[in-house]
Parts: sequence; C-alpha cells; structure tokens
Amino acid sequence: MQEKSEATSFLPLNVPLRDGRHVLVREITEDDKAGLLAAFDRLSADARYARFMAAMQQLPEAMLEQATHPSAEREFALVALAAEGKASAIVGGARYAAAPGSDTCEFAVTVADDWHRLGLASRLLGTLIDIARSRGYQCMEGYVLSSNTGMRRLARHFGFADVACPDDATLRVVTLALQACG
Repeated sequence: MQEKSEATSFLPLNVPLRDGRHVLVREITEDDKAGLLAAFDRLSADARYARFMAAMQQLPEAMLEQATHPSAEREFALVALAAEGKASAIVGGARYAAAPGSDTCEFAVTVADDWHRLGLASRLLGTLIDIARSRGYQCMEGYVLSSNTGMRRLARHFGFADVACPDDATLRVVTLALQACG
C-alpha cells in the first residue's frame, strides 16, 4: 500500500459553473460552523434524506463539530462558497473519511438544491478523488440511496462500479479503484 500523506496541501480553487457563476472551493475550517448550519437549513427535506439517509430537522452539534474538524490523518472536507452580496454562502461540500489504518475512504457530496445541474457536484467529487488518490488511498466508496439517480449517475461518470448493498435493498454501494494495480 502506498503511504498516505497528510501533508498534501490543497489550495483554494475558483471554479466556473455551467451558468457562468463561479464558486470558491476550499478546505473546510472551524469557522464554517455558521455557514454549514445555514447551508443545512436551506436543504430540502429530500436533499437532507439523500445525504444523511435519515429525516433530519437540524444538524446535531456533534455532527457539526466533526464536520468542521476533520481528522487530518483520515478525513478531508471541502466547501464551495458562492458570493452573496458582500458575504459568501456555502452552496456545496464534499468529504471523505477512512477508518484508522484503512486504504479505503468513504465519500459524500452535498449541493444546495438551487445549485444542482451546474457541474458543482462533479467538480467537488473530482477534486475529492484527486486528493484521496494523492494521499495514498486505494479505493473510494459511497453508500447511495437506490432512488438517488443523480448521485448514481455522477458516480458512474467517474467510473465507480454501482452494485446492490448486500445488507439493505434501499442502498447501492458505489466503488472506485484509486490506484493502478500491479
């Protein structure tokens, strides 16, 4: 297994979207708590369910803490910020997490409802794949609701295999090899 490197730095990206707008994609920081809560509040009930696989009215404090303080050794998280007047708002995010010592990381991508179909999820997932690969992960996987055709289509676009989850008929497991074999 290639050695995982937590020293790989990530420089913010200015990402153009299909409608001509731009977002700034950068690593999440602890200062993003309020922005993350606001972004969660703007998500539809369906989007929350698709992301968390549970009906959630609010983001629990423990989840917010974990989201804004990823473990450098086995987690990485991005946020996409859009200008709103003189301020900016989080309109998307992507993250991966791995069990200690594992060479497989699990990913998640969330995009605000009114920012769908602009290429943002694709840019977030592509960037996340590149980072996980550069840090030595061998495989990336995700658990996706069977009904979440948008995320399944996105995963297929990046070459993920899409198979039924053996333990839950409502889920699919999408998997991507990150390192060349041999």
